[in-house]
Amino acid sequence: MQDIAWKVSIFQILFMVIVFIVIYAKSHIVAPVDGLAQEKTRRSLFIVLIAMGIPLAFHTLADLPYAVPDRTGGPVQVVEAVGRQWEWTLSRNTFRVGETVEFRVTSADVNHGFGIYDGSMRVVAQTQAMPDYVNTLRHKFQTPGKYTILCLEYCGLAHHAMSAEFEVRP
Repeated sequence: MQDIAWKVSIFQILFMVIVFIVIYAKSHIVAPVDGLAQEKTRRSLFIVLIAMGIPLAFHTLADLPYAVPDRTGGPVQVVEAVGRQWEWTLSRNTFRVGETVEFRVTSADVNHGFGIYDGSMRVVAQTQAMPDYVNTLRHKFQTPGKYTILCLEYCGLAHHAMSAEFEVRP
């Protein structure tokens, strides 16, 4: 899906570059101004762009890589997750498939992004870690394996090394 969005974006950018080049090339030509014709052209172009843009937006945004958060009741495994430059501290690091895990995410220093990635480094869930505030993130893991937590917000020189791992067992 993202490949389609990328190709469409490149096509639109190239189209706009061509339009600007043509307009620039004709800018020295003095032409009579017909306000009514220009108004119709602008309206038609606007309608065409809206007619193309809305379905394209729905088509490309329908398959976002984020899982729907778990809102079901029942037993919850609570994990205290604290971010600090440049590490994550988890109160627990093993879970079972099908368990609802509630991450209570905060920061001990600056803002951090709390991103959970599966084994293929695809975002599973994410939230913000902020000082003096606790964000709650619930997720039910359906696939066993090792998961990685990475910081999603630049927090200093060792930001790239800020990670933690936990395991989901069958």
